[in-house]
Amino acid sequence: MVQVRDLNGLEKHIQLWQDDSDRQQKPIGYILSLEGADSLVDVGYLEVAYETGLRALGPAHYGPGRYAQGTNARGKMRPDGHALLAEMERLNIILDATHLSDESFWDAMDHFNGPVWASHNNCRALVDHNRQFTDEQIKELISRGAVIGAALDAWMMVPGWERGRSTPKSTNCNLKVMVDHIDHICQLAGNTDHVGIGSDLDGGFGKEQCPYDLETIADLGKVPELFAARGYSQKDIEKLMHGNWLRFLRKVWS
Repeated sequence: MVQVRDLNGLEKHIQLWQDDSDRQQKPIGYILSLEGADSLVDVGYLEVAYETGLRALGPAHYGPGRYAQGTNARGKMRPDGHALLAEMERLNIILDATHLSDESFWDAMDHFNGPVWASHNNCRALVDHNRQFTDEQIKELISRGAVIGAALDAWMMVPGWERGRSTPKSTNCNLKVMVDHIDHICQLAGNTDHVGIGSDLDGGFGKEQCPYDLETIADLGKVPELFAARGYSQKDIEKLMHGNWLRFLRKVWS
């Protein structure tokens, strides 16, 4: 199991288990990430952050940022953004493409040659919003060996969500919808190597804005059956539940 926890720009923790038999013998590992780089006063702070454990970084969050443009903003990386990317590449820090505006996304792809993932992102083909990835963006990430973590925030899962009015049941938002987004990425890739569960279940919202069949995090245990019903093999299901994240990290840190 891999669980991504997004703490609004402070931390992302990825909890790594290989399988149930390992759970009692192996310690839980956490990967420190930063969502939105604005807290880095200048690029020189990045190495300090790396020395204290930072291993992944998303340059932007919502709106305009110090280094890049984020969700609901427009435009390329800012001048210091290119310097940030170069320093990330030198330190082997993972670039989290989540939340980058379209222009900043493509600008980052043109200036960064290190490891890339998207910790919590869904598909614009299924929900048309700039927060989501287009098929072209997904294909670019696939070509770079990235893993994309599907998000479980209802407005990103189903089209037409109205904040404060829509409900998970009124929009038929359930775990099957997350599988729809994951399956879409698998179809674009032609394999199951580039997607997993990102969740985005960080406490910023509750049951009113997540799948109605997700009562607790333990309900992610229902997901393998949903994949199996779509014809996914046991090997593919293991990749989608945890294997892709583990493989990615082992490659980055080899």
